Amino acid sequence: MATVGIRELRQNLSVYLRRVERGESLRVTDRGREVALLGPLPEHQDVLSRLEAEGKLRRATRSLSELGPPLEHKGEMSVSEALEEQREDSI
Repeated sequence: MATVGIRELRQNLSVYLRRVERGESLRVTDRGREVALLGPLPEHQDVLSRLEAEGKLRRATRSLSELGPPLEHKGEMSVSEALEEQREDSI
């Protein structure tokens, strides 16, 4: 992997970007110390596509309109009442 200093990179940015477009990765240094890695974008630029490829996301198979109305709450108290009670218990 090639190394390039910040000053050189700044002065010839288009040259180095063309190298990156061809698939090369570059280490960027500042006074000899590595500060960055410049490389081509991964194939999965879209976050959702990347997560799907990694098996961390499963796309919806139906639209929201197909789900029907929300279920009715059959508990003894409302969500607000349950939260209020929980907060009182933690004090």
